[in-house]
Amino acid sequence: MSIRTRAAARYTAVAILLHWLIGLAIIFMLGLGLVMTQAPLPLMTKFGYYQLHKSIGITILLLVLVRIAWRLGHRPPPLPPMPALEARAAHGTHWLLYGFMLFMPLTGWALVSAAKRTIPTVLYGTIPWPHLPILSTLADKGPAEAATKALHFWGAWALIALVLLHIAAALRHHLVKHDLTLWRILPLIPRPKGSS
Repeated sequence: MSIRTRAAARYTAVAILLHWLIGLAIIFMLGLGLVMTQAPLPLMTKFGYYQLHKSIGITILLLVLVRIAWRLGHRPPPLPPMPALEARAAHGTHWLLYGFMLFMPLTGWALVSAAKRTIPTVLYGTIPWPHLPILSTLADKGPAEAATKALHFWGAWALIALVLLHIAAALRHHLVKHDLTLWRILPLIPRPKGSS
């Protein structure tokens, strides 16, 4: 594949749709997580936010599984020409993002399952979602709840850092390097005129 073709290669429509659905949902979830754990909210409001957080978290988990299956069957376009170290950093960051996109919903699900207060999860107020069997039946849930809470909490901060790094890298390519990296994943945006 020529350098020109590599620079112009675009993600599939399905990959673009999944990227933005998951990305926007994650950003919303990180904000919602901060609000529901830090803001002084009425009890029922907080309960509603937690239920919404759980619902969107499971939705993200399912979308990420679809995205991984799609990626296994559809190779992403090659990176545009860049230094080898930058390419390795890009690949590494993408794999870390995939890992955290799985880690966060799974630790959240584990936290809900290990919680001493057994509160059912009902996705979007409609679909009952089971707790994880081993964690939900522990005789002493305290240690498991504390461990999963810490993993989910620190994982959220790590994910915030990764998302900011990902956004900064995309903006650097667009605003500083003036290449087509960001365009390759933008929905419904025609290729810029005069771009190579």
